[in-house]
Amino acid sequence: MWKVIAAFVVGLIVLPLFGWLYFRFGYAPVATAASPMPFEKRLAHMALNARIEKEAPKNSPLQPTDDNYLAGTHIYRANCAICHGLPGQPGSPTSKGMYPRPPQLFKGHGVTDDPPGETYWKVANGIRLTGMPAYTGALSETEMWQVSLLLANADKISTQVRSVLQQPLKED
Repeated sequence: MWKVIAAFVVGLIVLPLFGWLYFRFGYAPVATAASPMPFEKRLAHMALNARIEKEAPKNSPLQPTDDNYLAGTHIYRANCAICHGLPGQPGSPTSKGMYPRPPQLFKGHGVTDDPPGETYWKVANGIRLTGMPAYTGALSETEMWQVSLLLANADKISTQVRSVLQQPLKED
């Protein structure tokens, strides 16, 4: 019986206390160059995926047209490219210094296989503890859908839209 009580005390008090002390005295990795904590990525992705599955819109109110792609291109270049990159361009110093690193949306996997509603949810709500801001209030719903459609269909855009998208960002 005493073993059960001891296990209960350890599980309820001692382990959470050690966890609190781990964070309180600065042992947790918080610098962008530090390795992630055990299960950090898995838990964060699990929670994010569950929330998106539950809340992401299933259908876009806009049609995937060149006009919407072109508008999305201008929005992307102004708000997203500094972190998520441009086709054929190297990543920015900003993106290289972030943790977790923002995905370069036009290299490798990208988001062209994500439904536009998933990308819209991420643009509208942001992603906590990643540096991805929420654009609700900063962009209109139409603008958020335009950039989401552009990203979902980046492998299908016209050469005109792609040429605008590929232009290097101007350095001020």
